[in-house]
Amino acid sequence: MAFDFNGKSIETTDNGYLVNADDWSEELASAMASAESLELTERHFDLINFLREEFFNNAGNQPNTRNIIKGMKAIWNEDITSKTLYDLFPLDPSKQGGRLAGLPESRRKGGY
Repeated sequence: MAFDFNGKSIETTDNGYLVNADDWSEELASAMASAESLELTERHFDLINFLREEFFNNAGNQPNTRNIIKGMKAIWNEDITSKTLYDLFPLDPSKQGGRLAGLPESRRKGGY
């Protein structure tokens, strides 16, 4: 599969994950999200950047929802729940967020 972006064809897997992580940019993430009727805000990018940081600087770690909640509580300095994250990424914060972050598809079940 491919995603057409700025006159280029960006190669993706059958599930929409980038084949080449170097293709990722915030602009591409916004375009991919727009194709899903999702408009990315600063909070979306906080979560996306958290996921990218965890993956690229922590041995390929792809945190589950519970660990994302802990991480985002620290970043946003407020109490949040899984609902807060699902309001941002309704198809699953770790899976949909990870896909829009340009990370490979996680093989774990997700959730807690």
